[in-house]
Formats: sequence, C-alpha cells, structure tokens
Amino acid sequence: MRVAVAGAGAFGRNHLRVYRELETAGLGVALVAAIEPDSARAADTAAKYAIPVFPTVDALLSADLHLNAATVAVPTVHHHAVAAALLDAGLDLLVEKPLATSLQEADDLIDRADKGKRILQPGHLERFNPAVLAVQPQLHRPMFFESHRLSIFTPRALDVDVVLDLMIHDLDIVLTFANSPVREVRAVGLPILSPKVDIANVRVEFESGCVANFTASRVSTERVRKLRFFEPRQYVSIDYARQDLLVIRVDANAAASVPAEIAAAIAAGKADPALLARLAAAGAAGPAPGLSFVKPEVTPGEPLKLEILSFLDAVRARRQPQVTARQGRNALALALEIQASMVAHAHRAGLDDFFMPGA
Repeated sequence: MRVAVAGAGAFGRNHLRVYRELETAGLGVALVAAIEPDSARAADTAAKYAIPVFPTVDALLSADLHLNAATVAVPTVHHHAVAAALLDAGLDLLVEKPLATSLQEADDLIDRADKGKRILQPGHLERFNPAVLAVQPQLHRPMFFESHRLSIFTPRALDVDVVLDLMIHDLDIVLTFANSPVREVRAVGLPILSPKVDIANVRVEFESGCVANFTASRVSTERVRKLRFFEPRQYVSIDYARQDLLVIRVDANAAASVPAEIAAAIAAGKADPALLARLAAAGAAGPAPGLSFVKPEVTPGEPLKLEILSFLDAVRARRQPQVTARQGRNALALALEIQASMVAHAHRAGLDDFFMPGA
C-alpha cells in the first residue's frame, strides 16, 4: 500500500516515522511521498526518509505516484482543502483531529468520501490508547465523567483553541462511552498566552442523565491526561499517559463497611488512583471491606501506531474504520457548541476585554 503524509510539522513527523517503521517491518506499506510547503522542513523530511516532498497537493498528484492512502496532518484550517483534493483523487484518508473547522466542511468531506467509496478516518488518537481499549469491556452504564487534560504551553496548534486542540480527545471518548445525545452544555474559557482560549472548563449533560465535567489547559505547569467515570457500584480511572487502568467495585451488601474516607472520595469523584492502588496492593490479605480493586490487563502499545494499523486494515478490507467520520463530526459538533457557550459566558460576565479582536 503506497502512502503519503500531508504535513511534516509536529504531528506529521510522527506519522512519517510510524509509516516508515511499518514499512521496515515488512507490513505491506510503503511511505513514498510527503507534502510540506516549508522549505526547511521539506528538505529535512526528504533527506531523512529519502522520498520526494512536494510543496502542494497539486504537485503531489501531478507526480502520478500511484498512491493508495494518505495522512492529513496539516494545520486544522487547511484540513478541508487538502482532504477534499485527496479524496477526489481517489485516496483513502486518515485526517488528524479535528476533522475540519466547521460542520459544513466536515459534512462535505463525508459526502465526498461516501460518493467516492473512500475510507475517511478522523485521527482521534486516544481511542487507540491501550487503557481505553482495555476498559471498554468494563463499561456498563457510566453516569458521571471527570476529565482532565493539562499541557505545558508550546507554540504549536495555535490556529485553534484548547477545545479543538486538546479537549476534543476527551469529548470523543465520552461521547462514545456515554452513547447518548447531548442535552445541555455550559462552558467557560479564557485566553492566557495566545489569542484563543487556552484554558476551559465544561459541563455537559446527556439525555440519559449522564453528566461530564471537562477541564483542558495548554498553560499548565504539569502534564495531566486522566479520565475518571462512575457507574452503578463501580469507579474507573484511566491514566492516558501511563496507559494505566484501575477499576474499583463496591459490593452493595457490604457498602456500609467501606471506610468513610474512601467512600467520600469516590462519591465526590476525588479518589486518588495512586492511593487506591496502594490500598489495593496493601490488601494482599484482602482489600478494604466492601471494595474490590481490579487492575485489568493493559497491553502496552503506541496509540499512533495502533491507530495507523487500524486505518490500514480498514483500507485493505474496505470496511468502516474503528473511528468513523461521523463520530469525528459528532466530536466537532460538541466542540463548536462548547465554543459558542464560552462566548456567551464571556459576554454575560463582561470578559470581552480578555479576547483579542478576531480571536
């Protein structure tokens, strides 16, 4: 399978690396070209991978390289233009998140893919995190989510705000796990070091009654990527970065014997996974009364490699990808609704002076 990568920046470099690793491993894929308008990055990419690097999509397609598929890892504002041209040329695509900048653009890409019978997979990387893959058999009826995604500031992806840059990963996961239409969104966000919102807090209520709280920041002093959720008599903690999963179950018949401190922490959604893990380890003679601590097996792996392998499998089998374009559109729709809610809150709170013109 002959593939190209559009964009050799922060995200594109990783796609280039993984495709070449798969090629070297003899897994039936060949990295044959890239697109990169920046001359310095283009020269570095050409030298490192010994492939032609073109400045534009048109130049790539004019070369007639008999391509089968491509990754689109250009800045988000260019996703639609680049992906539309490649879809029309008959390529199957993996498009970095978010799928596009508007629902109109996303719908257009989906229509083009459908008409051309092309695979269109949005790059929601965390869906392939080994901890997320391992937790899915544990799902029953999640009713409360608490998500934290904090990052140290870097001058990348500043063409979009923190919702489309970081939070959208968690929006996609929660939409998938909750499996219910959104009823209400409340959000607040502020720009700190860039013209766009850098830190945001969001509350989403679903028609099922499930509630999710999201916090995302790209101006943090630490890096945190965690999701916790609660089901009837069960608490689940996912650490995306550590690819770690902890499940705590409450025996209804012994609930009264749960230590008050732990019960209060679980009820408030503030249970510290590290503490609970230590309690589980200390429970060699038996866990805390009323609680069972379970560490489901998580098979380590690089999420990006798992994502690309899944994409290539979908291309070969001509089947719907594990993460569909419609799911990418749903995550984008929720992100845009959150943006609108943040704007409304800023007006109500008189925070307009925080925002630069055109932000």
